[in-house]
Amino acid sequence: MITPLGRNCEETFSNCSHGRSGIDYIQSFDTSGLPCHIGGEVSEAWIEKLENKDAQKYRKYSSRGLRLMQIATAEAAAQGGLSSIEDRHAIGVALGSHGENPKPQDMHHLHQFLDDNGNWDIQGLIKDGGYRYWNFFRRKPDVASSLLATAFDCRGPNLTIVSACAAGSQSIGEALRLIEDQQCKVMIAGGCDALLDIIGMAGFLLLKALSEKHPSPQAASRPFDRRRNGFVMSEAAGALILEEREHALARGATILGELKGYGASADAYRITDPHPKGLGAIIAMKSALNDAGVDIADIDYINAHGTSTSQNDLTETRAIRQIFGERADAIPVSSNKSMLGHSIAAAGAIECILSLMGINSSTILPTINQEFKDPKCNLDYVPNESRTKKHHTVLSNSFGFGGQNASLCISRYND
Repeated sequence: MITPLGRNCEETFSNCSHGRSGIDYIQSFDTSGLPCHIGGEVSEAWIEKLENKDAQKYRKYSSRGLRLMQIATAEAAAQGGLSSIEDRHAIGVALGSHGENPKPQDMHHLHQFLDDNGNWDIQGLIKDGGYRYWNFFRRKPDVASSLLATAFDCRGPNLTIVSACAAGSQSIGEALRLIEDQQCKVMIAGGCDALLDIIGMAGFLLLKALSEKHPSPQAASRPFDRRRNGFVMSEAAGALILEEREHALARGATILGELKGYGASADAYRITDPHPKGLGAIIAMKSALNDAGVDIADIDYINAHGTSTSQNDLTETRAIRQIFGERADAIPVSSNKSMLGHSIAAAGAIECILSLMGINSSTILPTINQEFKDPKCNLDYVPNESRTKKHHTVLSNSFGFGGQNASLCISRYND
């Protein structure tokens, strides 16, 4: 992965385990006049240093999100020995991605070719110095998965998931299904987003969904805290190598964990708000548990969606209580977004990876900025400091705009 807190998995996990925040004042564009000035940015210097030659070759076609994803995938591919697999048709790609927002300067440049009568100067558009066709490619969500497949020579199934905050987890779940259906043996799965710009922020500002009041940028994302007042946008990418068990064993791959189950649902309620009773979230979590063949007693930790919005945090708490009953009080629940912000399509993939790393290191990451208890959010949110605790099975939640929900059940690998 690559996140506001690290250039790779180890660096990000280490910073999260120490309860650090990757949120700060936005440097990449001028936020003067906006009610929100903060976000989780990835250092451009990191990107420039980590991009390999293949990534640089496709750079003009690549969204910033894809540039991040190529870096994350290179780390995963090296760790998983992806290059040693001879049958490249056995490798597919499932990617959560939303493409790139148009830049204001590109929009302004484009409208120079529109006259006062509403007619477009097509010849002017296509001539040298007109509108660059690669701007079109960068905005198309499917281009990222295609270029990722090209860069890593993956000739199997290729799909793009465009489902807001659930996209990263859904890409992992749908990759699982493709392997189970014997469509391939290996999948690169994950998500990327880099929508932290004026166009990306504008809609959320109009919806009053972003945090605008906070004592400091680092204290702004406070899931489940009584004084939460909106989420913090960030950018990131996370990649996993999923592989059919026998195939992985036959080639001697290092197995980090097991993806046991996947559940998805739709609230079918409102485009911006989750169902107040968390019905869609309940269905997704129950489906993941059923798919995994585990009981509520088997879940040792829940990696919450935990956005720091009043609606999500309360709804998710209710949904967890509905499923786990009295046992809900005994299950640690924490939100990585308290430290990393909300990276939209990347979030579910990053949280899946951090959950795996937590299992393997017996570390439960904290929810930072827990200062003021909300009586309606009354679970064990692992406040402010990570916890050393051996745990085996995790439920990781992703609940997106439009009521799109996904849950993953992840466990320690036992050979």
